[in-house]
Amino acid sequence: MSLIRLTDVSIAFGVHALLDKANFQLDPGERVGLIGRNGEGKSTLLNILAGVIQPDSGEVWRSPGLRLAMLEQAPALPEQATIYDAVADALGETGRWIAQYHRLSEEIASGSEEKLEQLGRWQHLLEVHDGWRLQQRVEATLSRLELPGDEAVAGLSGGWQRRVALARALVIDPEVLLLDEPTNHLDVDTILWLEQQLLAFQGAVLLITHDRAFLQRTATRIVDLDRAQLVSWPGDYADYLVKKAAALEAEARHHAEFDKKLAQEESWIRQGIKARRTRNEGRVRALQKMRAERAERRLKPGQAKLALDVGEKSGQRVIEADNVRFSYQGAPVIRDFSTVILRGDRVGLIGPNGVGKTTLLRILLKQLEPDAGTVRHGTRLQIAYFDQLRSQLDPDKTLVEAIGDGREFLTINGREQHIMSYLGDFLFAPARARSPIRSLSGGERNRALLARLFSQPANLLVMDEPTNDLDIETLELLEELLMNFNGTLLLVSHDRAFLDNVVTGTLVFEGNGRIAEYVGGYTDWLAQSKSVRDASQAKPEAVSPPSNKPTSAPKRKLSYKEQRELEHLPALIGDLETQQAQLSARVNTGDFYTHDRETVQQALNELKALQERLERAYARWDELESST
Repeated sequence: MSLIRLTDVSIAFGVHALLDKANFQLDPGERVGLIGRNGEGKSTLLNILAGVIQPDSGEVWRSPGLRLAMLEQAPALPEQATIYDAVADALGETGRWIAQYHRLSEEIASGSEEKLEQLGRWQHLLEVHDGWRLQQRVEATLSRLELPGDEAVAGLSGGWQRRVALARALVIDPEVLLLDEPTNHLDVDTILWLEQQLLAFQGAVLLITHDRAFLQRTATRIVDLDRAQLVSWPGDYADYLVKKAAALEAEARHHAEFDKKLAQEESWIRQGIKARRTRNEGRVRALQKMRAERAERRLKPGQAKLALDVGEKSGQRVIEADNVRFSYQGAPVIRDFSTVILRGDRVGLIGPNGVGKTTLLRILLKQLEPDAGTVRHGTRLQIAYFDQLRSQLDPDKTLVEAIGDGREFLTINGREQHIMSYLGDFLFAPARARSPIRSLSGGERNRALLARLFSQPANLLVMDEPTNDLDIETLELLEELLMNFNGTLLLVSHDRAFLDNVVTGTLVFEGNGRIAEYVGGYTDWLAQSKSVRDASQAKPEAVSPPSNKPTSAPKRKLSYKEQRELEHLPALIGDLETQQAQLSARVNTGDFYTHDRETVQQALNELKALQERLERAYARWDELESST
């Protein structure tokens, strides 16, 4: 039985229809990924499902007593509260009693005896209203999400605030969880953590995300909001891409055949008087129906046309850093970092939020002086910087003013283009182009900043979180543009698929100010770092002669079977190490991840199994050696 059902639901803002007699159903246990262009109505659909807004027409049915929770893009949390208070607050009045009881319990535990009478009053309320069961749920949720209950909400980072918002959603034990761009502004570790939470969640999930790796991992069905219609595609995101491409190709063929027939019928109806006198009235009615069908056809919206104004060629060495150090309030952010970035390199920066990725960019761009070490720039550098805080856009200016700087025409790759035409390439209609920056949505601001960035001649692109708020289609166009860019790129992103598709090398913050350099993208870094860890753990220390030191456990004589096992273990370990080395070499080749997903996964599983066998063999060897 379904949990939520939409039947012929329509809603429009002005003349723009977001949903036009759309139908949808969410069943227990499903994890549905909702995709579509920015501004097409995805968030509006979530608000309709949650009952926050009502559609213009159609039926919205929810299972009686349905427990539904929604995590918005910018969750509102009670600022003057602890994490415990904020999570308990989601349970309503009983939750606030639980928070009061928790606070008093803490105060009494720290020696405040005068509040025992108040504590008894809260205890009575909780007993009468089944509060103890809800209190256990609050504490279990905090434990599951690894949240420190007594920390203040006000001082939390964006990632931790989103974790608290998820706890508020989960504590009501929802049957349906609605998530609107849950990975925005999260670092990779937190995104992986969120994936695990959703995979373990027993209820139904409907999520909006532009993170393709997250979508592939979590969704069991894709729903495409396309031209005010909801189209369901069973299977994961990879299946959807194949089926959607085939559907669009079939649609294009159908439209071409239809338009050809319509043109023939229009030609027939316009023949001379004799033809009109003898014409078939049924054929005329069929033509009128075709005209109406053509008028109602909603064509697929145009694609953004992203193009870079490539500057002159830079020198071969673009940036050289030598033993750079930087600390903040006594804590090392960058320690003994050296690198050489050459023309044509596309370098990704990977690390948790707050670790210092933007600081490193500013040092490499000479916007910030290091505590020690040197940074040198090559010749003929033309730098364009995409700022994750969007600080380069004056909110009081119109889009035309912000991009054109008073110019009516822009020169892009040696060709003059009118500012309105240029903004049209970034999917801004003339009315929107004359709107102030402050009125734009997050996705529109991102496109606006890309438009400004790409209008400047540049041979060094520096992009700090460019993918936030972009729809998947624009994201893929940006990927293609950067892959074909013949300049140099420095990129900060938590989008794993974007990093894999774009960069040729990565700088990874590995803790305590240390930054390591790897070849390839995010997946390549994972494989290489795992191989390094495996290699360091794989080979045991040289076996020392039996020690004369006394031990707490008495020695025993090995049985014949154990003695034979000990004799064969070195050969077994050697064989396993050889297999591991061969498979690791295969995994670390440049073209390994171009194979199909099943082949890649099978090899990675084999590598993991080999490591586990090695660890068991080493443990058994140590056990038998120590017994002799």
